[in-house]
Amino acid sequence: EVQLVESGGGSVQAGGSLRLSCIVAGLTFGDADMGWYRQAPGNECDLVSKISSTSSTYYADSVKGRFTISQDNAKNTVYLEMNSLKPEDTAVYYCAASWTGSWPPRVRILADALDAWGQGVLVTVSP
Repeated sequence: EVQLVESGGGSVQAGGSLRLSCIVAGLTFGDADMGWYRQAPGNECDLVSKISSTSSTYYADSVKGRFTISQDNAKNTVYLEMNSLKPEDTAVYYCAASWTGSWPPRVRILADALDAWGQGVLVTVSP
C-alpha cells in the first residue's frame, strides 16, 4: 500500500517561507513521478510542481522562481521549498504520485487523475 504523509504547513506573512515535506512509503521514486497540487477554498486542485524519476522538474507559472521541488531518495521524501509567499498561495497542499505519467494542470479531485495522494497540509499566507 502506498502512503504519502505531508508535513510543514502553517501560517506565515507575505514574503515568508515554508518547506513542505512528503514522506513516501510503499513506493520507490524510480517507479513514479512525484508532485504537489494545491486547492484554495472553493477552487479545484491545481498542479504546483512535479519532479520525475529522472529529476526533471515542472513548475506552474504562478510559482516559478519562488518554489523549488526536490527529493531525497535515501529518505524517500519529497520537498517543496516555498519562498516569497503571497496571500494567493494560501491553500491546502497535497503531495501526489503518478506512475502513469498523468499530471493534469487542474483536477476536480485528485482521484480523477493521480495514483496516490496525501491528506494535505494547510498553508496560510497573510498580507
